[in-house]
Amino acid sequence: MTTVPLEKQSFLQARIGGLPRPFWALWGGTLVNRLGAMVMPFTGVYLTQSRGLSVTAAGLVMAVFGAGSLLSQLLAGVLTDRIGRRATLSGGMIATAATMLALGYSSSLPAILASMFALGLVIDVYRPASSALVADLVSPAERPRAYGLLFWAINLGYAAGMTAGGWLAGLGFTWLFWADALSSVVFAVLVWRAVPETRPEGRQEAGGLLAVLRDRTMVCFTVVVLGNVLVYSQTMSMLPVAMTGGAVRLTPGEYGLAMALNGVLIVVVQPLASAWLGRRDPARTLAIGMGVMGAGFALTAFVTNILGLSATIMVWTAGEIITAGIPGAIVAALAPAELRGRYMGLFGFAWSAAAVLAPLLGGALLEIGPRTLWFTVGGVGVLSAMGMLLLRPAIRSRRTE
Repeated sequence: MTTVPLEKQSFLQARIGGLPRPFWALWGGTLVNRLGAMVMPFTGVYLTQSRGLSVTAAGLVMAVFGAGSLLSQLLAGVLTDRIGRRATLSGGMIATAATMLALGYSSSLPAILASMFALGLVIDVYRPASSALVADLVSPAERPRAYGLLFWAINLGYAAGMTAGGWLAGLGFTWLFWADALSSVVFAVLVWRAVPETRPEGRQEAGGLLAVLRDRTMVCFTVVVLGNVLVYSQTMSMLPVAMTGGAVRLTPGEYGLAMALNGVLIVVVQPLASAWLGRRDPARTLAIGMGVMGAGFALTAFVTNILGLSATIMVWTAGEIITAGIPGAIVAALAPAELRGRYMGLFGFAWSAAAVLAPLLGGALLEIGPRTLWFTVGGVGVLSAMGMLLLRPAIRSRRTE
């Protein structure tokens, strides 16, 4: 019988040890769900090629999805605290599966619009519930590592899912909807059977969502996160437009190859770094990560070829790795146990708002010029880092309490 050397045991323990079994069920469900998350990256292609919508109509459909997404996180936060973490997560996944299939078989524009609004409303319902579960299940000292591992599972699943999604799309877009629906059901069943309900019993909700909005530290933190997410969201909105058009003019293949570096670095480096980063001061570490990310995007202003783009991707990916897992741990420390769902919902609202605002603001700035876009985005990243440092005393005080 072979034994694992003590040094290797210590290495593995630092990265995956010490976390409760229900967390790993949640981690496994997240991975499966991301493996099947194939529809959204191909939505524009599906709407224009398979359903024959014009670019304008497809844009309208995506705007309706964004409107549903804006409501989603706040609603999910309330449900997480009222009916429970497990019920909200599993119910959201079942609703996502049903809505995915409804969208896949919708052919008229009114039906597609209704399905996309419903999908925006339910697809991320699981996020506040999942984040609250981690806060309930994992000790404060281990939360940055736990949230970082979930971040890693999302990226690992997404990378593999995109590869499979491209192949399935070639067979027919309906396969994408069925794969996404099936992975959602698996996530729901796994959590329902393997993760206990952790919502505090018999505790008052202390003012509900208004109590969260009266928490100035949490509101300011959400604004800082919104700035950071506006920076990061350019990877999905203006970065591909700027790099394949204008003065750079990379081919789609060159751009895809460069962007693959982001996924490779996260999958390889992030789990190795998460334990060490989790022991650092969270607010200061998050500020450093935000600053590095902003610098990486500002450097994009000087990109002229694939090597330059790859270099900037390495810089902002380093910032992404530094920040992974820390925001969720900060929110968990700020939130009373009975309001964790609502706090996580407000945090998630920043991501939904950025998904709507980033292409609008980025598009207007890119019209002025690429350097205007990237210097502005970099400046927002630096301002977010400075805001994080200003919030550090208040966050440290709350964590001590």
